[in-house]
Amino acid sequence: MNAIEVDNLHKVYEPSNVAPKRAVDGLSFVVPAGSVFGLLGPNGAGKTTLVKILTTITPPTSGQARVAEHDVAREPIEVRRRIAVVLQQTAVESLLSVEDNLLIYAYLHGVGRGEARRRLRAVVEEFELGEQLRETVYDLSIGTKRRVQVAKIFMVDSPIIFMDEATTGMDPFMKRRVMDRIRSEARGGKTIFLTTQVLSEAEQLCDTILIIDRGRALASGTLEDLRRLSEQMFRVNLSFAELNESVIGRLRSLDPVELQVNGKSVEMLFRGTETSLLGELADIARGISITQFEIRGADLEEIFMALVKEKP
Repeated sequence: MNAIEVDNLHKVYEPSNVAPKRAVDGLSFVVPAGSVFGLLGPNGAGKTTLVKILTTITPPTSGQARVAEHDVAREPIEVRRRIAVVLQQTAVESLLSVEDNLLIYAYLHGVGRGEARRRLRAVVEEFELGEQLRETVYDLSIGTKRRVQVAKIFMVDSPIIFMDEATTGMDPFMKRRVMDRIRSEARGGKTIFLTTQVLSEAEQLCDTILIIDRGRALASGTLEDLRRLSEQMFRVNLSFAELNESVIGRLRSLDPVELQVNGKSVEMLFRGTETSLLGELADIARGISITQFEIRGADLEEIFMALVKEKP
């Protein structure tokens, strides 16, 4: 069973006196129930727009999206009854206390008063909000406001949780706690839709990953599927006794995805086969004193950056 199904989804913004902008451009994918799904992409890739469509905040221009077997455009109320959401914006009531924010959110989702109080004690301890419990949210730091927002979604029993850059502004210890909670929720059968620019989070948490840029899919699959891309992508480090523009120009002629020069060292990212790459580097290196040579397969972050750079 799929918790989310997206088919040829488009979102085009058409502001007056400005060229139309395609924020989501023909995306299709599924998210199996009970899994952690990672949506990756640079700033402006369309991640937040996609989350807003799936959570019924923004209607799609065309295509179809179903969440918990309900169409987001035709059945928004049914979708909202089955989801909890953390958006990039701090969606908390600034003039209410932390305690009231958490309790009211639970009440609005049908949680009884006794059970809401029990859950309140649990999330306050987990997210270290005891000292701020009766403070007005307006007076809190950005990071603490973010903690309140994330804590809210664990006051309810929604089967699908959307977390858009959920750990932004949190210290490393709280980020770890949120990641542990995400794992726990997924083991309990909930579906987590996670957007992030922190690739280590995706590597540690996600069952499947979709990488997008400018609203279009660049790559998708399990972590192992994406790692297979590294079989055709290599990171090369070279150090020279002497390095001049002629050598750098010849290295650029190999059309690396990325080339960085630091003193007498060059670091490059290549797409291709290892055999052909080694042959081309050997031709360039003839008669040049190389003091260090290293080649290895690319990691997920390097694959991500290469995909984003290569897309026209």
